Amino acid sequence: MARMAGPRATEPGGGGGALGALGSRVFFAMGPAQGDRLAAWRVALGVAVPSLALLATGRPDLVIYAVFGAFVGMYGRNEPHQLRVIHQGQAAVLLVGGTVIGIGLAAAHIGPWTLVALEALVAGVVSIVADKYRLKPGGPFFCIFALGACASVPLAVPWWCATLICLGSALFAVLVGFAGWMGSRSWVPGTVRPVEAAISPAILVHALRYVLAVGGAGAAGILLGIGHPYWAMAAGAVPLAAETLGARIVRGIHRVVGTLAGVGVTALILLPQPPNMLLGLAVVVLQFPSELFMARHYGLALVFFTPLILVMTHLASPTDPAVLMADRAVETVIGAAAGVLVALCIREPRALRAG
Repeated sequence: MARMAGPRATEPGGGGGALGALGSRVFFAMGPAQGDRLAAWRVALGVAVPSLALLATGRPDLVIYAVFGAFVGMYGRNEPHQLRVIHQGQAAVLLVGGTVIGIGLAAAHIGPWTLVALEALVAGVVSIVADKYRLKPGGPFFCIFALGACASVPLAVPWWCATLICLGSALFAVLVGFAGWMGSRSWVPGTVRPVEAAISPAILVHALRYVLAVGGAGAAGILLGIGHPYWAMAAGAVPLAAETLGARIVRGIHRVVGTLAGVGVTALILLPQPPNMLLGLAVVVLQFPSELFMARHYGLALVFFTPLILVMTHLASPTDPAVLMADRAVETVIGAAAGVLVALCIREPRALRAG
């Protein structure tokens, strides 16, 4: 992700208006196009095939496991095929691993406080791994989101079946990402992705941010009695994926505004109570615009990503759509606030700032 400079102070008298205009430009700014359509088609195909297969067998409740596996396709979007397959393989270990942990926790019927503690710990560990291997999208968001979501829905099949669905979907996504190699057939022996030589203080501090933001957001969600605390934990991780303090604040705002708009779109889908087959198709369709805008404008991407997640959750564990949407809105505000607060309080190591 490109670095984003924070707003600078302006001259007294009229400075507030200048800052407001600058803030507005930063919020609405679209990032440069970087092969977004092709990347979106790859991810959409990776989601569509296993999801449609489950819909055809009459199991829309299992789509959630296929989608989390298919999210592997989001990684390495602009890399050559040789590097992308390595990148996505590394991401698959984290995503499938998070999903499997969540499936295991669901089978064990763990309590909410145990889930918060474990998810915060996993967030810190995965943050270190993601930073060391320079994964993009950065941070532990998708891993802990998969963990929390799968731990919070009842298992409708044996754990190994849910695991195989996720693993098969992840492998298919990697194959889709590598398929373009058939046209070029270029392969450079010994090529590897860059890896951080050591786990630096900055990486450890960043992992601490995730532990505090994810744990704090989840604890707040439980104490307030809201039904999906894992949404708050996932939202707590979102601002921290940006590289600078200013970008983290903007990303937190994007998370809230984009999610609220996405909740409105969800209402149009869920409130008419369409059949599950149409809801499953909606998940497949929504993936393309989600990925199309994910790298260019996170807030806009969430207008489509939010209903995708809510519809998928509703299929896995049907509930009152109004309650589902209200929980999503409140938990997102809690999580984004926790992430931004941690970003403000825990800055980069002093030596790094001085450099």
